Amino acid sequence: MNIAHPLVSVVDDDESVRESLPDLIKEFGFSVRAFSSAEEFLASDIVDKTKCLILDVSMPGMTGPDLQRELKRRGLPIPIVFITAHRDDTVRPRLLERGAVECLFKPFSDAALQEALSSALSEP
Repeated sequence: MNIAHPLVSVVDDDESVRESLPDLIKEFGFSVRAFSSAEEFLASDIVDKTKCLILDVSMPGMTGPDLQRELKRRGLPIPIVFITAHRDDTVRPRLLERGAVECLFKPFSDAALQEALSSALSEP
């Protein structure tokens, strides 16, 4: 894994997202790994190498916010960009309040994702 390319991990139960998003993220100049569940991500050896997490809000088993709480509990301050297909005006402010960098509603533009990743990776 190239240190010059920060690692972005994508956690989404939607296979089409796991197939398309990594290509786009690589075009932005990042390394990327995709996971089908929060549990799969937590069991991987790259949790501590992940510089930013693109995380689906609603997944079977452990949800995105559950994973966010678990990472906080473990003392792992990974910046999180949430993505969701559920348009609910209460979700975004709540996630941002809990420390997410951004919450994008699917389908989101390439530019919106790139901006969210830039924000996430420029935070101290």
